[in-house]
Amino acid sequence: MTKIVIDTKGSDKGASVVIKGAAKALEKHPGLSVLLVGDKELIEQECSALNVPVDRVEILDAPDEITNYDSPAEALFNKRNSSMLKALSALSERDDLVGMISSGNTGVLLAGSMRYLSGKVRVRPVLAAVLPAQSGGFTCLVDTGATIDCNSDMLHHFAKLGSDFMKSMYCIERPKVGLLSNGAEESKGNKLVKETYPILAAYESLNFVGNIEGNNALSGDCDVLVCDGFAGNQVLKVTEGTATRIITDIMKYAYKTQSDEIKKLAMHLMSIYDISSLGGGIILGVEKTVIKTRGNSGEDAVVNTAEMLLNMAENKAVFDKEKYKNNI
Repeated sequence: MTKIVIDTKGSDKGASVVIKGAAKALEKHPGLSVLLVGDKELIEQECSALNVPVDRVEILDAPDEITNYDSPAEALFNKRNSSMLKALSALSERDDLVGMISSGNTGVLLAGSMRYLSGKVRVRPVLAAVLPAQSGGFTCLVDTGATIDCNSDMLHHFAKLGSDFMKSMYCIERPKVGLLSNGAEESKGNKLVKETYPILAAYESLNFVGNIEGNNALSGDCDVLVCDGFAGNQVLKVTEGTATRIITDIMKYAYKTQSDEIKKLAMHLMSIYDISSLGGGIILGVEKTVIKTRGNSGEDAVVNTAEMLLNMAENKAVFDKEKYKNNI
């Protein structure tokens, strides 16, 4: 059995949706077991109604909940009995837990991951998203919103973390690393991009391929696309918004023309560009895997994220702290 911990609180759609997603994941993956953290009475009721196998579910009661209005500092000190922090604590203390899912406050989840899962190695975690590339593979986008204001050293760390992840998860020997910019030329970019470019270029362990423009972000020209959290979040949301708009227009045209072939095309595109189908944002740089799903995610997002955790555990796609000993 591979065991993961799921924070059942923090979802915009309520804990019941998260628990139902966990039940679906257990049904789909016989080798999975879960630790559900939250309102014990509600979890027991939901699991009983869904006929969830009791031998594959453990429950940890957590009376408090972290909201989107809680600041990381206040939450870490004042809400230690919250489902998120109790889940992180369990993940850090127990060897049988390989990873965690939460749809709660991103800032608190990042701060909590640093507190409970950093150990002696202090690397600033990065929030990564794995997106489908035109080439047929995937592009790891780092950062997608964890750190809005960055310096060049941070982007250097993000590049290394993203590259390590793509090596272990997708068996890419030398992942191509690109730097998001407003032009492909070395001279293009804002102050941060211009400062970061020579650092990435000089670091021999990285397969740096230069600047990548926004229109080539998901072309497959790079396996890792590095940027600050503000730009990365915009890339992520604009990509999703544009894909949703195009697919919606195709669906409208399909129903207008009654074309089954166009409907099939639209469904195919939805399966590729549905962000929830890809799991969630992965926190890289901590000792165990933590994945942040969106607050409005449904049951299927929990299933897909659990699947991502299983795949990462199988591929041993975890943080290699030996490479970052200088950060002790």
